[in-house]
Amino acid sequence: MLCVGLLALYLAFPTYPNYDSYYALLWAREIWDGQKPIFDAFRAPTEHPLAILFSLVLTPFGGGVDRFVVLCSMASVAALTAGVYALAKHVFNRWVGLTAGVLVVANWSLIYLAVRGYLDVTYMALVIWAAVLETRHRRRGWPVLLLLTFAGTLRPEAWVLCGLYGLWMAWDGGRTLRDGLRRVLTVRGIAWLAAGCVATAIWLATDFAVTGNPLFSQTYTSGLAEELGRTRGPLEIPFVTIAFLKGIDGAPLFFAGVAGLLVTLWLVPRRSVAPLVLFVAGIGTFFLLGLGGFSVIDRYLLVPAALLMIFAAVLVAGWTMLPDGRLRRWWSRLAIVGAVGVAVAGALNFNPNSIANDLTFRGEAHDDLVSVLNAPQTRRALRCGPLWTPNHKLVPDTRWILDAGVPDVLPRSMLKPPLFDDELTGFDSPDRRVARREVPAAEGLRGPDGKLEYTMETDPETGKRKAVVVPDPTPVVRRGVMLVPTSRIALVRQGYVFVGDDRAFDVVPPVGFRRIATSTHYAVYASC
Repeated sequence: MLCVGLLALYLAFPTYPNYDSYYALLWAREIWDGQKPIFDAFRAPTEHPLAILFSLVLTPFGGGVDRFVVLCSMASVAALTAGVYALAKHVFNRWVGLTAGVLVVANWSLIYLAVRGYLDVTYMALVIWAAVLETRHRRRGWPVLLLLTFAGTLRPEAWVLCGLYGLWMAWDGGRTLRDGLRRVLTVRGIAWLAAGCVATAIWLATDFAVTGNPLFSQTYTSGLAEELGRTRGPLEIPFVTIAFLKGIDGAPLFFAGVAGLLVTLWLVPRRSVAPLVLFVAGIGTFFLLGLGGFSVIDRYLLVPAALLMIFAAVLVAGWTMLPDGRLRRWWSRLAIVGAVGVAVAGALNFNPNSIANDLTFRGEAHDDLVSVLNAPQTRRALRCGPLWTPNHKLVPDTRWILDAGVPDVLPRSMLKPPLFDDELTGFDSPDRRVARREVPAAEGLRGPDGKLEYTMETDPETGKRKAVVVPDPTPVVRRGVMLVPTSRIALVRQGYVFVGDDRAFDVVPPVGFRRIATSTHYAVYASC
C-alpha cells in the first residue's frame, strides 16, 4: 500500500531533483564528455561519490533521467519504512515495529525530501538496513559493512559507523582489553580495520583525482559553510541539535522519543544496543561536524531522528512487551490516549492544500523553465554570451536543460564584490574567473598584476579581520542572456533567497537587455 501511495504521489505531482542531485547528474555528464568534473564551481555542493556513480549509469539514457532520480528517492522511503519496521520488530516486537513504521510514513518531512530527489533518505535506508542485518546475526560481517560503505560514499557521517563496525569485527569477541587488542593486531583484524576505511578512501581518492587535493571536500565545505552562515559555535550545537530534531520529527514525537529512549534503557537495555549505538553515533558525529566548522543543517540528523521514532514507538506500544498486570493496563490506556491526542493535533495542523500547491509549483516551474530555455529565440541569443541567473539557485537546473558547461550559465551574485575572512581560500573559482572575463567592469576588481586588491579591516560586530576589495565597483552584465523569475513564488524561492547576500538588483534585467521569451514563472532577456 505504501508503494502504491508513493507511486501515485510521483505520478500526480511531477517533481524534479534538488540542487545537490542535479549537480551529481551534471558531474556525471562532464565525465561522459571526457572532462574532469568541476567540483569548485561557484557554491557547488559537496560531491558524493556514490551519487556521481549512479548518475554515470543514468546519463546515457538522456535528459529525462532526472525524474528517475526522484523515483529512486521515493522508493528509498519504502525501503526505509521496511527497515525501521524490521529493526523495531527484531529488537522489541511486531507491535512496536508497526507503530514505528506508521510514524515514519506519517512524517511528511521525509517524504518531502524524497519528492525533491534528496539522497539523504537513501542514506538513511542503507544505515537502518545495516543495523537490521547486524541485529539479526551478531557480527554479520561483509553484508553490513558493504551497506555502511555505500552509506559512507553518500554522506561522510557514515565514516564513523564504518570505522566502528570495522573495529567491532576486528575485536572479534575479545573479553578484555588485552585480549581484544591481540585480536585486532592480527592479519584478520587489520584487514577489517582497513575495510572500515574504504568509504573514506574512496571519497579522498575522488577528491584527489579531480582536484589534486584529497581533503578538498573538507576544506571547501567548511569555507562555504562559513560564507553561507551555516556554522555554529560549540555552545550552540546542543541547542541546535534539539531544535533540528524537533523540526524533523515534530515536538510531540521528539519528546515522546526522548521519553521512549529512557523507557527502553529501563525495560530492555541489552536488546536495544543497536539502535542506541546508531543514535549516539549520529548525535556524536553531528557534534564533530559542528566543532569542525562544517555546515550544520538539519538533514545531518535524519538517522537519529528516525531512531527517535522507534523510541517513540516503544513509548506507545512498549506495553505489549510486558506480562499481564496493572502496569501493562495503565501504560496501554495512557499510550492510547496520548497517541489519539497527537494524531488529532497533527491532523488539525496538517495543510494538504499548502503541500499540493508547493508540489504543483515545483512541477510547473520546471516545465516553464524548459519552455523559455528551449524557445528558438533563446537558443539563438545564447550565441551572444553566457546565460545569467540572479543567483546560484537556478544554475544546475538551467545547465541540465541546456546541456551547458560551467562557463555557459553564471549567477550574477558571483560578481558581488567579495567580503571574506582572510583565512578562506577558493574564492577565485573557475566560473568566477570566466565571469570576470565576460564582464569588463569586473576587471576593476583587479590590480595591474591581475590579483584582487583589498585592504584588511576589522568587522565592528564580530571583531574579525576582513578582506575588503578596493575599489568597490558594481560589475555590470553587458551582453548575453538573462533569466529572470517573474512570479512571486519564483522570486522568493529562486530570485531573492539569501537576505543580506543576494541583491534585489540581480533579479532586474540589466540595462540594454530586451525581453525575448516569457512563461508563467520566468522571462528571458537578451543583449548581443
